[in-house]
Amino acid sequence: MNKALHNIQNLISGLNRRMRPRFMRVLLVVLMAVAGANVASAKWGDPVLNRPYADLKRFHLGFSVGMQFQDLSFTHSGFHSEEGSEWQVEVPNFSPGFCVNVLGDLRLSNYLNLRLTPGMYFGSKTVHMLDLPTGRLEKQDVKSSYVVVPLDLKISGLRYIQSRPYVTVGAMATFDVSKKRSDFLQFNTTDVYLTLGLGCDFYLPFFKLIPEIKFCFGLTDILRHDRPDLDDNPSAMAITQSLKKAKSNMVVINFYFE
Repeated sequence: MNKALHNIQNLISGLNRRMRPRFMRVLLVVLMAVAGANVASAKWGDPVLNRPYADLKRFHLGFSVGMQFQDLSFTHSGFHSEEGSEWQVEVPNFSPGFCVNVLGDLRLSNYLNLRLTPGMYFGSKTVHMLDLPTGRLEKQDVKSSYVVVPLDLKISGLRYIQSRPYVTVGAMATFDVSKKRSDFLQFNTTDVYLTLGLGCDFYLPFFKLIPEIKFCFGLTDILRHDRPDLDDNPSAMAITQSLKKAKSNMVVINFYFE
């Protein structure tokens, strides 16, 4: 758990450093609007609740739209080529992408729900590769079109007027269906993530609006180390040899409609 919390702190600090401020402003405005709608929909002491039986359904469907920020975490091997090159690889900036999911929710108890949310994540990231001795900089745009299959356990708190906070823990399988090219770095098409999230159900008159933020930590090394296509290009192969492993991380901000 301490390691997961440390990873979340690293992702949050990365967002603070690298995310474009306008996206944070948009998110803040949306959350303030939702909170204002919640307050306006139920005055203090008002016994009338929106959708009072919504959480008693055994199974229900929904969908979500949102954005996600992809990152890559590299572990360097300390490799030095015969020419003396030593490559340092990183993703210096977050780029927002679009995501859409469908939702199937199974009620297990008053406070537990099992949620399956398959969907598509479209995004990109720019990898910077710096040769330290010479200062040579190479860049690679990595575009991704993920088919995702997240399975989460939703742990809800008590409902307060028209809102109900919750946390989630789960796993997510991904499959990248984007076209692969012969670049400096290549990555595997499949990955598995551990996911931790938090959100809040807002009960509106005709549906529930649910903003959620989720932190996704890749569990496998997605770097392709075997590169026969670079046998005739040892200077490019040195970049792959400079890396011991690469793991993917994501921050996903979704708005569910149920």
